[in-house]
Amino acid sequence: MGLQGYVGSAEDQRRIRRQEKDREERKKQFEDKKKQSDANVDGAGLRQFGTGTAELDEQTFKDQTVGLVTRDKFLHMKNTIQERKEAEAAQAKRKLDQQQEQEKLLRQQKKAKLAARTKLSFAQDDEGDEDAEENGAAKAEEEAGAAEDAAEKEQLRRNRMCKDPTARTDFLPDKEREAEEEAVRAQLRKEYELRQKLMKNETLKITYSYWDGQGHRRIAMVKKGDTVKDFLQKVKEQLIPEFRELRATSVSTLMYVKEDLIIPHHISFYDLISTKARGKSGPLFHFDVHEDIRTQSDARIEKDESHAGKIVDRHWYNRNKHIFPASRWEDYDPDRVFDLYTTHGTEVKIWNGIM
Repeated sequence: MGLQGYVGSAEDQRRIRRQEKDREERKKQFEDKKKQSDANVDGAGLRQFGTGTAELDEQTFKDQTVGLVTRDKFLHMKNTIQERKEAEAAQAKRKLDQQQEQEKLLRQQKKAKLAARTKLSFAQDDEGDEDAEENGAAKAEEEAGAAEDAAEKEQLRRNRMCKDPTARTDFLPDKEREAEEEAVRAQLRKEYELRQKLMKNETLKITYSYWDGQGHRRIAMVKKGDTVKDFLQKVKEQLIPEFRELRATSVSTLMYVKEDLIIPHHISFYDLISTKARGKSGPLFHFDVHEDIRTQSDARIEKDESHAGKIVDRHWYNRNKHIFPASRWEDYDPDRVFDLYTTHGTEVKIWNGIM
């Protein structure tokens, strides 16, 4: 700017002249760089020019507005920078539109080539069927276009999601994986239930003793899935011909005592076997009779002695429960763990079922 109309000292005037000279030099440098950037037509170069020019414009605007600047010159420089930015944005948009148009043209050329090859193939197979040829070509073209559109959509979706292929995603919800896992669990449940059903239908031989003050040993055959009540019903039918007093006895008044424990009617033999239940004097999951024939005590070997269960009328038990052996009998509690086996009046310490 000139010094007309400015009133100040000679030193101020010299300082203003130096600033004007510096601004002229920077302006010349800016014009040289702009000409050099305009010569670059490459896409990457265009983007670099856009960024560099905008930054240079901002810096030049700041440098030229330092000090004393008239309002008209300030507005002129600001408008010049804004117009230059708009021109650069329009040029970048034209460049992008041209690139998209070229890509669209290439896709159309690929479709045309594919359609031509399809028509040629149909013509060799059946030259007389022009309708089939045209339909086949149209179908092939349609399929090719659909495939390309699907590929573009998939690529767009992947770009939008911006997932890291190396990141762990197994902890995230996945409907397909959860459906597969549920199907596997259902299949395993079905197989397990089938195995349980087959096991419960297996035949079990039970050695028991009807106890009326002395033992009367018998054998009954039941299924592993039968309950104690089912077993007592069969025992009653088996004993009635020999013990007439049982004719007036209900199954609900009969008791099954195994290893000095009174087993409830609703418990099944499968429950005792699957849980490896234990009583006061031996295991509850062995229903035959065998003795522990070991010649010496070995803490590494599980005690395996089993005794015949007793069938007792509850009226007899109420009259004699203060007398041995009824005085030792207790109600079965599945949550209770016996740390001692008591056999023949001797207590034997066990740890987790091991002597």
